[in-house]
Amino acid sequence: MTTRENTKRLYVGNVAVGGGAQVTVQSMCNTKTADPHSTLAQIRDFAALGCDIVRLAVPDMAAAAAISEIKESSPLPIVADIHFDYKLALECAARGVDAIRINPGNIGGEENVKAVASACRQRSIPIRIGVNGGSLEKRLLEKYGHPTPEALVESAQYHIALLNKYDFDDICLSLKSSSVPLTVAAYRLAAETFSYPLHLGVTETGTLFNGSIQSAVGIGTLLNEGIGDTIRVSLTADPREEVKTGGAILRACGLKK
Repeated sequence: MTTRENTKRLYVGNVAVGGGAQVTVQSMCNTKTADPHSTLAQIRDFAALGCDIVRLAVPDMAAAAAISEIKESSPLPIVADIHFDYKLALECAARGVDAIRINPGNIGGEENVKAVASACRQRSIPIRIGVNGGSLEKRLLEKYGHPTPEALVESAQYHIALLNKYDFDDICLSLKSSSVPLTVAAYRLAAETFSYPLHLGVTETGTLFNGSIQSAVGIGTLLNEGIGDTIRVSLTADPREEVKTGGAILRACGLKK
C-alpha cells in the first residue's frame, strides 16, 4: 500500500503535496470568482485560520479572467475548479493558476485533453482528478450496478490514462462519496493501486455539526492509516468553518500542532 510517505510529491505554488510533506488543509471560496475583491477578502480569512490551499470555481471566462488579479494578491496558492470546458483550463493556466481540478474524460475530444496536458506541463501546473460517486460514468454504473470502490478507482484509472497518453503525470486524486464507508474503502483501494497523492474529502456532508462528524470519521480514519496528503472538509456552513474543522482533524490525528 502507498502511504503518504511515499506518494509522488507535487507542488501547488510553493506548497508541497505528497511525498511525506505535511498534510495540508484546503477550502473553497463561496464568493463569485469574477469578483476579485470579495474573493481575496475570503482567501485572507482562510489564510489567517491556517488554510494552506484555496480552490475557486471557474464557471465562465469572466471568472477565468479574474484569476490574474486574484493570483497577484493571494496569500495562498490557487486551484481552479473547472467542469467540462477545456478553454477555461487553458485560460487559467495562461493566467498563472497554481493547480487545476478537471476530469480529462469530461472535456470533449482527445485534442482538448492534449491541449490542457500540454499547457499544464509547460507551466508545471498539477491537475487534480476528482472522481465522485454521485457522477460516475454511465458505463461504470452499468458494469457495477451502483458506486463501488472498484468503480471509483476504475474511473480514476480512465482519467489518468488520458493524461498519461499526452505525457502528463503531475496528478493528484480524489475519490469522494457522500457515504463515509464507501469513501474510506475507495481511498484504501486507491492507496493500493496508485502512487499519486490523495486529496481526502467526503461530499455533501451537510450542516456544520453533521458535516464535521462525517468528515472527522472519514478523513480521520484514513489519515490514521497513513493515507491522504491534503484534505478538504466540505460543509454547507460558512467555508471558514471548513478550515477550522480541517485543522482540528489534523491536530486530533497528531499531524498538526
